Amino acid sequence: MTDISARIAELRRQLEDANYRYHVLDDPAIADADYDRLLRELDELEAAHPELRRDDSPTQRVGNAPSSAFATVQHAIPMLSLGNAFSDEEVADFVRRIVEQTDRAQPSFSVEPKLDGLAISLRYEQGRFVQGATRGDGASGEDVTGNLRTVKAIPLQLRDGERPDVLEVRGEVYMPLAGFKAYNERALKDGGKVLANPRNGAAGSLRQLDPRVTAQRPLAFYAYGIGVVEGWELPASHSQTLAQLREWGFPVSAESRVVAGVEGLLGYYRQMGAKRDALPFDIDGVVYKLDDYAGQREMGFVSRAPRWAIAHKFPAQEQSTLLEGIDIQIGRTGAATPVARLKPVQVAGVVVTNATLHNADQIARLDVRIGDTVIVRRAGDVIPEIARVVVEQRGPDTQPWTMPTQCPVCGSQILREEGQAVWRCSGELACAAQRKEAIGHFASRRAMDIDGLGDRFIEALSDLGYVESIADLYRLRLEDLLEMKRRADERDGTTPETVKAGKVATRWAENLLEAIDASRTTTLERFLFALGIPNVGENTSKGLANWFGDLELIRHLPWPVFKRVPDIGGESARSIGQFFEQPGNQKVIDELLARGVTIGDAHPPSPKLRAELRLATLLTDLEVPRLTRIRADQLVTAFGSAEGLLDASIHNYIAAGLPADTAQSLADWLADDAHARLLIATGEALARLEAITPVANQSGQSLPLEGQTAVLTGTLQAMSRDDAKARLEALGAKVSGSVSKKTSFVVAGEAAGSKLDKATELGVEVWDEARLVAFLDEHA
Repeated sequence: MTDISARIAELRRQLEDANYRYHVLDDPAIADADYDRLLRELDELEAAHPELRRDDSPTQRVGNAPSSAFATVQHAIPMLSLGNAFSDEEVADFVRRIVEQTDRAQPSFSVEPKLDGLAISLRYEQGRFVQGATRGDGASGEDVTGNLRTVKAIPLQLRDGERPDVLEVRGEVYMPLAGFKAYNERALKDGGKVLANPRNGAAGSLRQLDPRVTAQRPLAFYAYGIGVVEGWELPASHSQTLAQLREWGFPVSAESRVVAGVEGLLGYYRQMGAKRDALPFDIDGVVYKLDDYAGQREMGFVSRAPRWAIAHKFPAQEQSTLLEGIDIQIGRTGAATPVARLKPVQVAGVVVTNATLHNADQIARLDVRIGDTVIVRRAGDVIPEIARVVVEQRGPDTQPWTMPTQCPVCGSQILREEGQAVWRCSGELACAAQRKEAIGHFASRRAMDIDGLGDRFIEALSDLGYVESIADLYRLRLEDLLEMKRRADERDGTTPETVKAGKVATRWAENLLEAIDASRTTTLERFLFALGIPNVGENTSKGLANWFGDLELIRHLPWPVFKRVPDIGGESARSIGQFFEQPGNQKVIDELLARGVTIGDAHPPSPKLRAELRLATLLTDLEVPRLTRIRADQLVTAFGSAEGLLDASIHNYIAAGLPADTAQSLADWLADDAHARLLIATGEALARLEAITPVANQSGQSLPLEGQTAVLTGTLQAMSRDDAKARLEALGAKVSGSVSKKTSFVVAGEAAGSKLDKATELGVEVWDEARLVAFLDEHA
């Protein structure tokens, strides 16, 4: 236990030192991966020895169980607000009053940026963090101790040195701009809610009832003062106090200074104003504090603010204006982003006419309507955004906004995936806004493998009008590529000297045309993957190819049928169906086939599909609310076909054995014409598949690796890993990327790593390359 206790203490010391160097000194000592490794080791040791766990351990930053409410904390010394100055004259008056009252001819001031976050107070007893509270009304705030423990920049215990019996540290919790941007990008990608701005993000994060949510937010902290102090003698000045706080492990803004007189204050204000947009955090002004504490005591307080400090505010980064319309902007990946058209307004020195609204959920949350008066926010180089609506000025004729049903670029449907915040244009292949992304994916190595078609050529081919869709790649001529290169070089100012001298290289263009021509013959799996269907990766493409075998079949099936393929769920199935429902996508596929693209491995549907061809199963796949497989069986028994089911009434459904609520749910679902058409299409697809799907061979033999899971690791000499994977899958195996107890065998080539170690640990059978080759040859 002595060794374990010592190791835990050493790990805590290393982690606390790493936090100090990262957040306070801005001089990281270890890599993020090493930090994570040390934290995992500490967490495992504390889990094994809970009696050694402490509240101030670095492991406690992950957040505890949620609370039902926040307790109220009375501030022993009120957290006062500051008076504001908006002009040089007001700053001069502030200094004049100090000179007159304290008899200091050239007073010194501690100056610092005014962060746009949330003011908090941190209480330490015997050097350990015990409580944290918001400013609240200044006299009392909310106890957010659990949330503050998750902020890595806040020390859980003071560093070595003289420690007060009691120390209250005042400061600001804020959200760095890089963290704010990254968080919102992840939220948009995952379909979550975006944060309105960094300040709201910081405030909202600290007021989460579940600290585990706060722990996921990119929060930081700067200390700027103190409250109650017991058992420690204050230094003579505020700047010396900040230096001591830094020694104790608190981050203090590197932009803090000590300046003298009015000239020093205004010079600092102009300096911070000039670098404001380059700072890694939002500020809305600067703060001036008389540096020496004796002078502060002489100045005293007025109302709820100190007379010895003032905030000098920057011009507003928020302004009100009229929202004249909402347009839809289609991104490279098809994401449909609402953009507000505004009556021009100057915000932070820039005329703003457009602002992002992020997504439809954000519009609903803000309740933004055309004709509203809105508050526009702009911070640095961040795209202007609508911060809020001035509901009090809303006119009687405004109407809630809804997402358009068609893409403004190509006319395809705009669809929202279940559980996602982002809406997307479904015309992936036909939409000009998505053209470059579609071509890049189509030409990638694991898709059509068009070597030499890089990003720069894709940009030029698209921007200069040589291709309007992926199908146009197959009608490019040598003269087209040479002309495209010449025009792109002239546009970009990169024309080589050899070209200027009349020597034009053509070999690159000839190679590219050969690569395009070589890609004309492909496999169904690669072709499906190359189309870029949302939620369809290589494994899903392989499943579709193996189970259905024919492009003409796949491109005309209704989406519920795709759920019969193992590992394809409702979301992927709907994406496939929606993709092929778009006329623009079908047109591009027709053009690809007309221009010589051929699929060389077409085959009838897999015999395994026949076992899945049951009307009751497909009825369940339709995802009718309340309709279980047992109820679907009852319907098939009673009505026999999709047409018979559609012609029946709710009374017939009840007579067939359905409970009243299930019968009503089915009747309501079928009342939608789109659902009725889907039911009929699914029934017709069932009949077509039954007619063309082969019966399994009479011997009943399955593939030699049917039901087995293999893992490949290391380097193979006789073949590539991709080839080995394809051959194993052709024999029925599922090839996984990780080793588990369910793994049947691991193929270990040269320099096999952790996967081999894991297999040995779990007792999983290991094949060397010779055994793999022999097995494949035996079953060739």
